[in-house]
Amino acid sequence: MLQFGFMQNALLGVVLISIIAGIIGTVIVVRRKVFVAGGITHASFGGIGIAYYLGINPLIGAFLFAVTTALSIDMLEKKSKIRPDSAIAMLWSLGMAIGLIFMFLSPGYSANLMGFMFGDILSISTSDLIGSACIAGALSLLVIFYYRPLLYVSFSPDFARLSGLRVGLIESVISIFTALGIVVAIKAVGIVLVLSLFTIPQAISGIFTHNMKNIFIFSILVAMAAGLVGLMASYYIDLPAGAVITATLALVMVGIKIVRR
Repeated sequence: MLQFGFMQNALLGVVLISIIAGIIGTVIVVRRKVFVAGGITHASFGGIGIAYYLGINPLIGAFLFAVTTALSIDMLEKKSKIRPDSAIAMLWSLGMAIGLIFMFLSPGYSANLMGFMFGDILSISTSDLIGSACIAGALSLLVIFYYRPLLYVSFSPDFARLSGLRVGLIESVISIFTALGIVVAIKAVGIVLVLSLFTIPQAISGIFTHNMKNIFIFSILVAMAAGLVGLMASYYIDLPAGAVITATLALVMVGIKIVRR
């Protein structure tokens, strides 16, 4: 299958997205912000709909909506009397509604809707790979040079604040990178399945270690292995790659639980 250029791009995309999902997913899970990530993911659909209606790259719209949603959730959690889960649900449903409205207003929306909802990793282009490589590299440098501040903010923002760290700035940076990572992963596995890529590898890693540094490493390796196996399996059995990758992760999780028990 490596004789095809689109498969080569897909394999490289799996590797890069695994690095992004492993790092971002670990921070999300440790900070117990999985529901926030879900809100960002689904709200980004509003940006996809508007961008498609305007005739520009849908991922640009997704990124703008994702970043706006992430920062809005942070602001509402800190300054508003609205409960965080209510704010997330509101932005989640609003983004989906806006996306659907503009998709319906655009001619020939159906096929593109399926692609963004369930992903199409085989359509990853060279420019997508360059963007993913830049994000993966920036995240890797962030973890290497700012691991301890990330650790403090993830486990105890109050302690981090008392230690002199600029918690608000760090949380904003985390939110922006979360939005970036989610938008990149949408191209591979779609809005419906993207959250699995940011949570299941971390859940598997958490079975074996509670050290954040090890969870970073194990999550990347688990996501990469499942992604490569799922991609190859989808090629030979002719099924959607995103769904097979997610199913592979779930089967690994269940298998490990059974073996340990």
